[in-house]
Amino acid sequence: MSFIHLALRSTASRHLASSSLSRLYQSRIPQRAAFSAASSLDRAQIEKRVLDVLRTFEKVGHEKSIKPSASFTDDLALDSLDAVEVVMAVEEEFSIEIPDAEADAIQTVQQAIDYIAKTPEGT
Repeated sequence: MSFIHLALRSTASRHLASSSLSRLYQSRIPQRAAFSAASSLDRAQIEKRVLDVLRTFEKVGHEKSIKPSASFTDDLALDSLDAVEVVMAVEEEFSIEIPDAEADAIQTVQQAIDYIAKTPEGT
């Protein structure tokens, strides 16, 4: 839970006595989507979402080249900075944080899928 959300929640709980104000407060705080994290996703769902993330990148070449066996640099024609952006987009898609050392090792689509599947959020 973010600091701001926690602060708003604790402040609001002290100051909001009526149920109508409480409902107003709850409706104003955006809720995370239930499917945002990788938890309870099978490998096929993880693969589909990773491939969908790659499709959003303009620099990715042909639609046909976006497949699990694709290398970021060789098959998708991404440079090292683009590969970092892909990993960051995957982190955002699955609401996870990949340590820098492990993110540097992800060079293919399959490695990204495997990493997400093995994280605690992915099991």
